[in-house]
Amino acid sequence: MGLLVYNTQDMVDETAIRKRFELLKSKLDEKTRRCVAAAEAEAIGFGGISIVSHVTGMSRRAIRVGSRELMETWAPVGYGGRMRQPGAGRKRAVVLDQTLRGDLELLVEPSERGDPESPLRWTCKSVRRLATELNRTRHRTSHRMVAELLHELGYSLQANSKMIEGADHPDRNAQFEYINRKVKRYLASGDPVISVDTKKKELVGDFKNGGRELRPKGDPEKVRVHDFLIPGLGRAVPYGVYDLATNRGWVSVGMDHDTASFAVDTIRRWWYSMALPVYPNARRLLITSDAGGSNGSRVRLWKLELQRLADEIRIPVSVSHFPPGTSKWNKIEHRLFLLSARTGAGNHWSVMKSLSI
Repeated sequence: MGLLVYNTQDMVDETAIRKRFELLKSKLDEKTRRCVAAAEAEAIGFGGISIVSHVTGMSRRAIRVGSRELMETWAPVGYGGRMRQPGAGRKRAVVLDQTLRGDLELLVEPSERGDPESPLRWTCKSVRRLATELNRTRHRTSHRMVAELLHELGYSLQANSKMIEGADHPDRNAQFEYINRKVKRYLASGDPVISVDTKKKELVGDFKNGGRELRPKGDPEKVRVHDFLIPGLGRAVPYGVYDLATNRGWVSVGMDHDTASFAVDTIRRWWYSMALPVYPNARRLLITSDAGGSNGSRVRLWKLELQRLADEIRIPVSVSHFPPGTSKWNKIEHRLFLLSARTGAGNHWSVMKSLSI
């Protein structure tokens, strides 16, 4: 009489179990996934839990829990819409550590809520450094938890915003009202009103510039690694004139320095090229500008060159300077130089461009 010995695992199609489980896994929640694995184990019989655990990767304990849940009457919604009992799972770090949130705020805003001698300043407040500093003070946290807490506290990555204009003179509003009334009178009488200003100097040459342009993929325009001045080309100095009435602008690009002579010469070229055809009967000219640079209110050469221009074109020229710290209110800042891009220049000392906005 012989003894029959066989292995249950040899009689089970593990490939079919694995395929069924992979197809259903993404459609099942935690509880139903346990129940499906337990049902497979029950169908196999003896040794089924070990086989299903090996095939699906689920733990034997989870499959045993699923076997008990198969015997129970349960609703798919779980515990009031939850798949676990209320209170289950590991507690959050802020629950276990009541001082974590407050100490994090002290590090983020040392000048307002904490010690001004804090080792962390605004220049090095990355989430990893904040987490490192918190761990040094006997907290247990990670950079991911720090990022989550900062988000809950209303923090986000923000750039600086230019909003502080300096001292607020009590008569500043009256100054702007006076300039506005003067501009309206000139425009109503058909006389030209221009806004002038200088754009920042730019290096001339194949240098890196902000922005993007359409090019073949993987073939960006190659530029210099270092922004060193090219002696033969120098810097470009754009000086602009914006006509408020016609909404048109003129830019002269100089290769020398931003001087008052260059500024007035730009106005002179605008006058003969663009203003005379539009204002043949002009009786006066009004210029609005900021109070600094080549067209500053205290620059004597600016006043001397303007007088020469007035003698040449034979009409009065008036200048209204904006109060200090308010140059961004100048009209040209929002209508002409807002659209200007990096410009190149040739070997001539200036390049004249007429821009229509």
